[in-house]
Amino acid sequence: MITLASDFGSPYPAAMKGVIRRHTDAELIDVAHDLPRGDPRAAAFWLRFVLPEFPPAVHCAVIDPGVGTDRDALVVRAGAHVLVAPDNGLAMPPARALADAESDVEAWTVAVDDPASETFHGRDVFAPAAARIRAALDEVSGTSNGSPDADAVAETLSAMDDLAPASDPVDIRFTEPTVERDDADGGGGGDGEESDGDLVAVDGEVLAIDRFGNVITNVPGELIRGRDWVRVNGDLTPVAETFGAVEPGERLVTVGSHGYAECDVNDGRGDGAFDLRPGDSVRFVPDSVSL
Repeated sequence: MITLASDFGSPYPAAMKGVIRRHTDAELIDVAHDLPRGDPRAAAFWLRFVLPEFPPAVHCAVIDPGVGTDRDALVVRAGAHVLVAPDNGLAMPPARALADAESDVEAWTVAVDDPASETFHGRDVFAPAAARIRAALDEVSGTSNGSPDADAVAETLSAMDDLAPASDPVDIRFTEPTVERDDADGGGGGDGEESDGDLVAVDGEVLAIDRFGNVITNVPGELIRGRDWVRVNGDLTPVAETFGAVEPGERLVTVGSHGYAECDVNDGRGDGAFDLRPGDSVRFVPDSVSL
């Protein structure tokens, strides 16, 4: 199996599929081709959320604002999964999500001949690399349910002539929220990691906004789940399990399927209602806390 993800829209992914079909008849699955345009960070969030639902596969992901520059092409093994992507950090968050441990993630750079185009490495670099890797893995013996185990994948990639170990691949790390709690034991408060006191506030960041306008933050859902109200950057907002719990056009805070707190609007756009964009700071304060 090869999955494909990009910000290309249409028809460019069809050209990538044509190239892949020259090398392998592996099943091709489109993850998405409308990922945030030119935004490896937001795309990495979505791939981190989606790709763990797949069985071991080769995942070809292309969000490549640096196309045609000296940035490397990267292959990353994450357990028995393989990601093929530009070396701009895109591959690393989903790789960590796919691997059982961060130590089970390793990367190689791809030797690239002069591509046919300086503006379409999805077709000329990444699709051929994904196809070659898939074909090589399909030749590996001792597979389970059609997929080599992690050790066999590692051995196969290490033996490929056009791959060389990557010394320092670009990484993307999503920030953790700062959690403030009452100092129940008189020990100091701080970010709340050492305290069991009541939640005072959470300072987080907007990770992504989906096509519905839902504002996805880095705040773990368990910090707001079960509450009735929170203040979002000072504005009192109901906490609800479903959109239908509030009237159409009303704002709410809920926990998305990814497990993070979202700032949303029932039958509307949360990004406009809360005036939030990716990278913005967002502060959640339980309604019982005096501002």
